[in-house]
Amino acid sequence: MKRQQIILIAGGVAALLCIYFLGQTVPAKKGTLASQNEAHTDSAATINTEALLSAAKKKLTSSQQAYINGLEASVVRGDVKTQQIRTYNQLATFWKDSARMFEPYAYYTAEVAKLENSEKSLTFAARLFLNNLRGVDEPSLKSWEASQAKELFEKALALNPANDSTKIGLGSCYIFGSTAANPTEIMQGIQQILEVARRDSTNMYAQLMLGIGGVVSGQLDKAVERLEKVVKAEPHNMEAVFMLAEAYERKGDKANAIKWYEIGKRHVPNKDVVKEIEERIEMLKK
Repeated sequence: MKRQQIILIAGGVAALLCIYFLGQTVPAKKGTLASQNEAHTDSAATINTEALLSAAKKKLTSSQQAYINGLEASVVRGDVKTQQIRTYNQLATFWKDSARMFEPYAYYTAEVAKLENSEKSLTFAARLFLNNLRGVDEPSLKSWEASQAKELFEKALALNPANDSTKIGLGSCYIFGSTAANPTEIMQGIQQILEVARRDSTNMYAQLMLGIGGVVSGQLDKAVERLEKVVKAEPHNMEAVFMLAEAYERKGDKANAIKWYEIGKRHVPNKDVVKEIEERIEMLKK
């Protein structure tokens, strides 16, 4: 079963997108950890991982805190990698299933991946962060998640430098993890993905990410060209369909924007999301 996620992208413009990708990893989150002052360092622009985990623990019951403290203590005492992996897996499972907080869940999943040092586990953990940061508005949290994903993708590439999907994932971290303070990161990500697309123009994942990068960076003509290519090859790729509608809307091409919102709407089962898409269409008709 796939999930729908409504996200806002770029420039403060509220663009409705219904994005289908991967399976849901964590049920509804209990708040945003980045809103906790103690999760920020004095530099304000970054998040301290230790402080973030501490802020998360403060949201737990006393019995849950005792359980977590016990697991963390066993990691400190343990000097065997297999024991560390087992404990980090227990911590990840707790934060995912019991506490239902994404950031610590993803963090401990990443720690397991680093210890296992396999391409599969590293890319899995990296994509957890990448997929989640796309719906994050808080700049400091977005940067933190992007940096976590970048590190994991880089470790995976060190194991298999020829993996194009991993290269695209790394480039995507720069596109989706960029903030107003570092706008050039978008172009850095686009250039990394272009290296794959120039070598293999049929790589639709690369074309999709470049199309999204074009929307985010304002290169709308290029975005439309690439996204049209994706929807032609993959007509049921709803991420590409809604991004194409968004690109046309930003270009001021209302007719094509409406066309693609209508096409995408047919594939959305969520009535609330359909209603918002219909409101968007009606607004464009005025």
